[in-house]
Amino acid sequence: MSYTVMNRIDVEAAEAEAFEKRFAASMSATLPGVPGLVRSSLLRPQAQGAPYVAVMEFTGVDAFRAWMSSDSFKAAHGHSAGQEGTGGAHVEAFHTVAEVTA
Repeated sequence: MSYTVMNRIDVEAAEAEAFEKRFAASMSATLPGVPGLVRSSLLRPQAQGAPYVAVMEFTGVDAFRAWMSSDSFKAAHGHSAGQEGTGGAHVEAFHTVAEVTA
């Protein structure tokens, strides 16, 4: 059963482009090779004022917990506190109940 974590991130409209570039660069630099990581995506909101959503899918909760204590996690999050133009983050976690793939 996979384990999915969603992080809703408030970003000021004027900072959206810079945020996307910074977040994508961090993903590319810190996530390749993370054990148990299936995929990671950054979703741009379509409604004005809605938060971005960062989605990470792991093979299980243990893989997620291991990543949370890894150097990769520290590298990805060490600079995020106080990032200009971003508000609070709201994290949600889910176990996959059903899935259909193409």
